[in-house]
Amino acid sequence: MSGRITIREGDISAQEADAIVNAANSALQLGSGVAGAIRERGGPEIQAACDAHGPIAVGEAVATGAGALSARYVIHAAGMAPGEPASEESVRAAMRRSLEIARELGCRTVAVPAIGAGVGGLSTQRSAELLLAEARAHLTGASSIEEIRFVLSGEQALRLFEAVYDSIRIAEQAQRWTS
Repeated sequence: MSGRITIREGDISAQEADAIVNAANSALQLGSGVAGAIRERGGPEIQAACDAHGPIAVGEAVATGAGALSARYVIHAAGMAPGEPASEESVRAAMRRSLEIARELGCRTVAVPAIGAGVGGLSTQRSAELLLAEARAHLTGASSIEEIRFVLSGEQALRLFEAVYDSIRIAEQAQRWTS
């Protein structure tokens, strides 16, 4: 892999990164959770930019400015439609498209929440499995991204992402030993 994956607990809206990924709905309405934190900290210009771009298809993503956030961009990853659950495929597609957009923008650091978990209806563990797989796949190709930083709310989510990531690395190491 050309870049690295890091996992930490914290407020994604407070991250210093080139881009912050928003766990968005396809209407691009900044409601609660991650989107609400981004709206509160970033200011009304982020919602105004979302209104100019939205709605978008589920599984798509779009970049806006970051307002007052300590980032250059917010990439809104539409993992679900308003009031609907996220699907595994929509989460994968939204993450994949978010990383493509970050690469197109020349971003080196990207902060990502647990897209699809919480109000999206997926378990945190399944969200971790999907998102980490997409992050690893992206970093195996040519990309400007040096760090994909998963920023999670609460110790339980942090520990689940760490456990999933550790199991992926252990499986890869075991495969190398048996090859």
